[in-house]
Amino acid sequence: MNAHQQTPAQGRAPFGQRVRDWWNGLNRFQQWAVLIPLVVLIYALPVLNPPLLTTEPGTDFQIALFNAARFALIAIGLNVVVGQAGLLDLGYVGFFAVGAYVAAILTSPDSALRWDYPWIAIIPVAVVITMATGVLLGAPTLRLRGDYLAIVTLGFGEIVRLLADNVTPLRGQRGFQDVGRPEGLNADGTAIFNSSDGTPWYWLVVTVIIIILIFVGNLERSRVGRAWVAIREDEDAAEIMGVPTFKFKIWAFTMGAAIGGLSGAIYAGQVGFVNNQKFDVVTSVLFLAAVVLGGSGNKVGVILGAFVISYIPDRFQAIAEYKYLIFGLALIVLMIFRPQGLLGSRQRLLAKGRQAYRKLLGRPEQIAKESAMTDSAKGVQG
Repeated sequence: MNAHQQTPAQGRAPFGQRVRDWWNGLNRFQQWAVLIPLVVLIYALPVLNPPLLTTEPGTDFQIALFNAARFALIAIGLNVVVGQAGLLDLGYVGFFAVGAYVAAILTSPDSALRWDYPWIAIIPVAVVITMATGVLLGAPTLRLRGDYLAIVTLGFGEIVRLLADNVTPLRGQRGFQDVGRPEGLNADGTAIFNSSDGTPWYWLVVTVIIIILIFVGNLERSRVGRAWVAIREDEDAAEIMGVPTFKFKIWAFTMGAAIGGLSGAIYAGQVGFVNNQKFDVVTSVLFLAAVVLGGSGNKVGVILGAFVISYIPDRFQAIAEYKYLIFGLALIVLMIFRPQGLLGSRQRLLAKGRQAYRKLLGRPEQIAKESAMTDSAKGVQG
């Protein structure tokens, strides 16, 4: 008998393990076929407004869904940096702020640099400028590791906020009003995308998330993804084996910055107002908490973590003012009993690796026992 086969005395595997084994046994097309009904349900949530999930009357349910989807998009971008490449970034809110400010400067009537172009043409500009910011930040700093890199990125987030506060054209607390948003009118002549109706914004962000997940998933299965995994697990070993670690870390920072800038531009359009009060350190920590809570390195996990971080304060208004205390305690408990997060990431074998692992060892991939962030004390690269 195979040593890894279960005997009757051992009983059946836990339900969660059986579900994971079944899911991993499907090919990608079968997995997408299973996901289609779930995606349809996700799109239908604003219309259904389920009694058990609704945040009303305290918070408009459609706006709460948009906020949760926005957090999920941000968490996916931060997961590229933290979960995939293992780079501890405490200033991710800086990229979010850059995307929001670019959209505001190019579309608000309060800006002298306003462009008379459709909103859809402004978004790529915001993404490209944010990517350039990621390169400018990463080029001099990504030779640092662990805590040193965390301190530098934290400083970057604060620098962006202070620039918004002190550089006159960025208007400080006055900010930019009437930030541009997607065009289109309802049958009654009102704008489809407005600040009071979160449904079209939610559908837009969910669509963007699906596109980003496909793109990031393909990256993970490519040479780039394999390099990120190698860097995260042991950067020195990856360097010795010929992986150009600095280049791939720059790529991770750039990809993460692009998604952060995209989410910032969408956020600016929805609220219609951007000033220096929306991009503080606490917000950046909440972004990181979503990744850690859901499971660093697991795309579905970070989406779940983002939903929890955003939804709970909207759903339970009585405890909203204590959300930082609650999330802090939750993270402490999580790090003690389940450091890999709510949905632990797997060993991330790629392509034929899963099949080879199963044939050689007679069992599916195992859940990681630690977060991808735990190895963070490497110091300065020599």
